[in-house]
Amino acid sequence: MTSYAHRGLFRALSATAVAAALTTTAVPAAHAGAVPAAAAAPVPSLAWRACARPGGPADQECAELPVPLDYHRPDGPQLTLAVSRLRSDRPAARRGTLIVIPGGPGSSGVQRLTQKGAALRGQLDGAYDIVSLDPRGVGGSTRAGCGLDAADRHLVTLRSWPAADGGIAANTARSRRTAEACARNGGAVLRSLTTANEVRDIDRFRQALGEEKLSAWGVSYGTYVSAQYAQKYPQHTDRWVLDSSGDPDPSRVGRGWLANAAVGVEDRMPDFAAWAADPARADAGLRLAQRPAEVRPLFLALAAKLDREPKETTTPGAPLTGTLLRQALQTALYGEDAFPQLARLIEAAQDPAATPVLPPDLAQAMTDEDAAVSIGVICNDVRWPGPISSYGPAVAADRAAHPLTAGMPVNVTPCAFWKDAPAGQPARITDRGPSDILMIQNRRDPATPYSGALKMRAALGGRARLVTVDSGGHGSYLGTGNDCGDRTVTRFFTTGQRPEHDTECAG
Repeated sequence: MTSYAHRGLFRALSATAVAAALTTTAVPAAHAGAVPAAAAAPVPSLAWRACARPGGPADQECAELPVPLDYHRPDGPQLTLAVSRLRSDRPAARRGTLIVIPGGPGSSGVQRLTQKGAALRGQLDGAYDIVSLDPRGVGGSTRAGCGLDAADRHLVTLRSWPAADGGIAANTARSRRTAEACARNGGAVLRSLTTANEVRDIDRFRQALGEEKLSAWGVSYGTYVSAQYAQKYPQHTDRWVLDSSGDPDPSRVGRGWLANAAVGVEDRMPDFAAWAADPARADAGLRLAQRPAEVRPLFLALAAKLDREPKETTTPGAPLTGTLLRQALQTALYGEDAFPQLARLIEAAQDPAATPVLPPDLAQAMTDEDAAVSIGVICNDVRWPGPISSYGPAVAADRAAHPLTAGMPVNVTPCAFWKDAPAGQPARITDRGPSDILMIQNRRDPATPYSGALKMRAALGGRARLVTVDSGGHGSYLGTGNDCGDRTVTRFFTTGQRPEHDTECAG
């Protein structure tokens, strides 16, 4: 559910224009389901222009892609998606187009291309034009908002962390008012934020690019989008990579991914414990314990103390609580480069003379638009269960089983109060289709744990091969520095060769 949406880099349809267009054409949620075969929008053209970003490739190009608000009404109101491209730097070697499909929901593909474009080019040796897009609701694309108060847009309030005693009354009230605000203010654009529409938007992008097939690198939530695309449009897939997959169970979707994070954090914690007990950390003041086995109980005891006695930080009005510390852990476990910041926070929390510095993602509220898309997609995709009385016992059981996440992954969310019924059940991922999918997965992933990825692997059957990397963190290809995993994915993209069977890469 984490959103890292890119801001303000493209000109989307203005909020005023969207509101005017939708005043008489708002689409009931029930109309956003499967599109009749006869419904087809004219293929748009793309006007590419230079749009180099700081730190990105100098020849990055940008354009705007119009897409129907409602694919049942292809000639009706249009949204605008920000799209970006890096042309092959060896045109004679080019074999096609590869799309980078971002995670989230709420992450920017344009930003991802800026960040990873040079590294991808170095791996792919000119075989592809590399493209991406900001999904509807994200970054430079047409956006929606819920009109949420700033206090309800912090990461630790968008995620339903229970009270220090495990109570969920505040979570329930906040979830209800968030859902009500989204229903009042989100409009047809917010209702259109679904995985199914992102899949349709990607295929419209394919058509605008003039490609019969696409290759893809989908990461995190992007693996689910990728799998849904391969299910709906198998004839348009070429070489398809799913990096850091979640459980594709169509009855649960986002609810299942969130619940599974409790297991993922437990899987990953030993890596941080080993790092924080390493004598090499001593000189930098980052060694937290003498032995790895001491780090987890130290952390849990500190979080419990902060539950009772929050500590003032350098951010006025934002004391360090046990909840903030647990969220800082969950975020830091994504990548080892965040371990030092987490260790400094723990050290400062223990030192009576120190004033902790909160990480920026904990100190600042999300924008209203970023919050809306991170909520909207998972609530629009599938109905979340009631009754509300079922959440308290679930939280209590999960707190006991997984104290590092304290019941948050199974707690009530705005989806439990969502006003619009899902447009339709997400498609079940199956083994029907070409065998052109390569999965890569870290064994100790805190966000999309290995156990969930195995369910994606089972669903795809003979269509896929799985590369398991004996590493921790979220995101494997070009993310962990594992040469075996990187080589395997690059070989598939450049030659089409996959391992004959599922395989493993040592850490």
